[in-house]
Amino acid sequence: MTRLKVLLRSLATSAVALLAVTATVPAAQARSGPVAPDEFVALRTVAPTIIQEMRYLTPHNFMGEPVDGYREPLCVVTRATAEALRRAQSRLLRKGYSLKVYDCYRPQRAVDHFVRWAEDLQDERMKAEFYPRVEKSRLFEDGYIAEKSGHSRGSTVDLTLVRLPALPTRPYVPGQPLAPCYGPRAERFPDNSVDMGTGFDCFDTISHTDDPRVTGVQRANRDRLRSALAEVGFTNLPEEWWHFTHRPETFPDTYFDFPVAWRPVLGH
Repeated sequence: MTRLKVLLRSLATSAVALLAVTATVPAAQARSGPVAPDEFVALRTVAPTIIQEMRYLTPHNFMGEPVDGYREPLCVVTRATAEALRRAQSRLLRKGYSLKVYDCYRPQRAVDHFVRWAEDLQDERMKAEFYPRVEKSRLFEDGYIAEKSGHSRGSTVDLTLVRLPALPTRPYVPGQPLAPCYGPRAERFPDNSVDMGTGFDCFDTISHTDDPRVTGVQRANRDRLRSALAEVGFTNLPEEWWHFTHRPETFPDTYFDFPVAWRPVLGH
């Protein structure tokens, strides 16, 4: 009987140890990197028809290089923001337009990358396109670069309109000649979006949504975008025609730093 008790005790101890191992391994794997809160989703899972051209994963941005924290061409937002975008997209599709997002949730590490770049006054490789009329030394003072961004809270998106059927956009080739982002449409970097008067991320006062120099078709396009998004709860940032925040924000006071990739939002 004594030997049987010893054997049973040994088996029980082994079983407990095995359960402990199998229970902790998945948890350790799940914690191997920052994970998004359950309220975050990949936009593609909610509104798959919205076009995505995630600029900061590429070198075609005001820095001229991929931005820290962007690992996959993916728009990540809070679920409330995604659902609102889906409603706006549904209405726009009936009118022959589609939304196209350039940037969505932005990790704090990406914002930190922007700040480091802005402090390096020698790096002006993309000035001719994105900020021809602004001295780089003034980017902080003029509000183009900041140490915190509403994008990091998950309810802010940068986007435009595309007339359907959507044509492909020619890929950017690093080192190619640059043209001012506020120039005539035929001279700017080609984009399959409608003409908004400037390209995306144009650091210039003409990017202000209601700048009086923007008239005609360009004005109508800006108004169409703003109206479509206002109907589903978005507020435009007056200094950037492309920048919208869905309100009330799910996380009004929290700045996240998980990377832009599928893994942090899988299962949401």
